[in-house]
Amino acid sequence: MIQDIQTRLIAVAAKRFKRDPSALKPSDDFYEALDIDSMEALSLLTTLESELGVEVPDYEVQDCRTFAELAEVIARRLG
Repeated sequence: MIQDIQTRLIAVAAKRFKRDPSALKPSDDFYEALDIDSMEALSLLTTLESELGVEVPDYEVQDCRTFAELAEVIARRLG
């Protein structure tokens, strides 16, 4: 399940920020890989919530830096 979420998360992020999804890995720091700031990260979270049908409070993702960490938080919410 985690790998499926990571794959979808990377696909959504790549589309949202016009990146090549094959160049992104779960272990990547998404701020650096996508060249985004915290406001754009919140925008990504909103997009992910809509795409995945899940609600994730900001405080649960404030320490997430990698796609893998974010996928784990989302997986817990989908639970």
